[in-house]
Amino acid sequence: MVTSPDSACRETYQGDDVLAGLLKKHQSHVNINNLADLMPGVAAAPADERPDAWIDLVVENPSPALVAQLRAYREAWAARQPITATPPIPARLAKLRAELARQGLDGFIIGRADAHQGEYVPKAAERLHFISGFTGSAGMAVVLREKAAVFVDGRYTIQVKDQVDPGLFAYRHLVNEPVEAYIAGEMGKGQKLGFDPRLFTPDQAQRFRNAALRVGAELVAVADNPLDAIWDGRPAEPLSAMLPHDLKFTGESAADKRRRLAVRLKSDGKAAAVISAPDSLCWLLNVRGADVPRTPFSLGFAILHDDARVDLFVDRRKLPPRTVAHLGNEVAVAAPESFASALSQLAADKAAIAIDAATASEWIYDRLVSAGARVQAGDCLCALPKAAKNPVEVEGARQAHARDGAAVTRYLAWLSGRAPQGGLKEIEASDKLAGFRHPNENFRNLSFDSISAAGPNGAICHYHAMPETQREIPLNSLYLIDSGGQYLDGTTDITRTVAVGTPTQEMKECFTRVLKGHIALATARFPKGTTGSALDALARRPLWEVGLDYDHGTGHGVGSYLSVHEGPQRISKMPNRVALEPGMIISNEPGYYQEGEFGIRIENLVTVRESADFHGMLEFETLTLAPIDLNAIEKSLLSPDEIAWLNAYHARVRDVIAPQLEGADKAWLVEATRAI
Repeated sequence: MVTSPDSACRETYQGDDVLAGLLKKHQSHVNINNLADLMPGVAAAPADERPDAWIDLVVENPSPALVAQLRAYREAWAARQPITATPPIPARLAKLRAELARQGLDGFIIGRADAHQGEYVPKAAERLHFISGFTGSAGMAVVLREKAAVFVDGRYTIQVKDQVDPGLFAYRHLVNEPVEAYIAGEMGKGQKLGFDPRLFTPDQAQRFRNAALRVGAELVAVADNPLDAIWDGRPAEPLSAMLPHDLKFTGESAADKRRRLAVRLKSDGKAAAVISAPDSLCWLLNVRGADVPRTPFSLGFAILHDDARVDLFVDRRKLPPRTVAHLGNEVAVAAPESFASALSQLAADKAAIAIDAATASEWIYDRLVSAGARVQAGDCLCALPKAAKNPVEVEGARQAHARDGAAVTRYLAWLSGRAPQGGLKEIEASDKLAGFRHPNENFRNLSFDSISAAGPNGAICHYHAMPETQREIPLNSLYLIDSGGQYLDGTTDITRTVAVGTPTQEMKECFTRVLKGHIALATARFPKGTTGSALDALARRPLWEVGLDYDHGTGHGVGSYLSVHEGPQRISKMPNRVALEPGMIISNEPGYYQEGEFGIRIENLVTVRESADFHGMLEFETLTLAPIDLNAIEKSLLSPDEIAWLNAYHARVRDVIAPQLEGADKAWLVEATRAI
């Protein structure tokens, strides 16, 4: 992709004739007549760090002149679009209630997920945000005729109060006060509660159904989402190019993956598996896209047959010629609209069909069952093979973290001089870090919107700085920066908490206890078959000893140039039956949050590996390489072994990162990683 800001790229739009000639000259796969059809989907896809990535939908290897004209064409198209006034949330609620009455419903359940039950969703699926104002990555709402409630988990109990009007929505804890309890408590006999079956799993739907039945109400699956009916100006479905991901990064061809999983299907007596998770689809076919923010997903569905053939249901406009060639003859591309009939046909001979219990919707399940299939819901067929990275992927992660660590170290060096001067705001601080990542080899995007949190904002686990609410980083405080990068060879995620000025003794003691938990997990050795749930207490014990804790998981899986949150492995209090396996990449991120005062989190990514010293045992290799703030540590709380770990970690950081730095940055690193 040519994106150089030379004089040719600063031209204004010269008209359809000029652009048509350039497209013809470059043998583009889209002509001037159908270019306008792409624009709503292009506008609905996130621009993120590569605003010209959409040009892959049009042409390969464009000249600077063609890039300039395509940019100008898009700007001219956008300028012609009518501006839709968005009514305030009370008016939206009133319109929704009127639509519910029109459809004969007494209430409606609104989720945060899309048709893939994803954490990262396109603009068109941000229904919870539209109706409530809540921007978190997990949550639900129930809107009844005269009342409503919003449900969030422990990460968002502070954030929801800042974003959602308590006069419109009651606050509920998603786990402790679940949706089904609200249904049973607020619905009455004969009432009808609607839900969109495309946006919830069969398990969720059954829980809602049971709750409604207990009070004589009825759960109704709607064909047309009433919220979409009242959302004027709702964005189109996103359009980004689905592109091949090179074998040098994947370590295994898509054909070999398909055949390997097809063998498993046959041995399990299943005729096919429905692939509904976008990361599984992208991993299986060795493709990546940009349909959702910060995550290289191409949205679509697939059916993997037991003979290794795949039916891929995706908008054909996403597939440039090189992707069609990459997919090959054993992958049949079909329109998304044909997915329903394909499911019915798949079930015609009453075959056993596997679906992913976590991401396949109630709509998929019902379509298969109604057609006679023997549906077997369980873990996604791709989940474990995807999670247990092969040697090429693990080495790619090491290389990505080495480059990312240099960017983070440059940033921390800059921050150490700039923050104490005062006046540094959260958005400026995170933008600076993004700027350090951009020049890195293989960099494509941030892996999520950075959490740049000053002082009290650090206590909001998934805080997102906004221009109107951001804080300056005050002196004598803690500043938390949680960030990551998407590289062709790996996905990174790192959190550092930095003392700006002189931290209080309480801050230092809490920081050190979080660090002790981090070290305990990093140094854990455990037998094969151990789950992350069995290790979670290691990270919490130093906090528990003084009556403290944190209300989030300790570790989440991370993909290989895929999602920064990947299952099925995790480290948390919640029971998890998935054993840790060599090659899995997972975060190590204990924290502590004192509401209204400060937040602390120390996060590195680790990979599971065989122990070199003990047969049958596993351990972690730390991948993330960046200094941990020595100025925030109360050394007297650390044991000799913990001090030895910290010194050894910092020596490794210095060895890998220092050769990538020079001058003042290198000198700062040497001081920041000194032995204590």
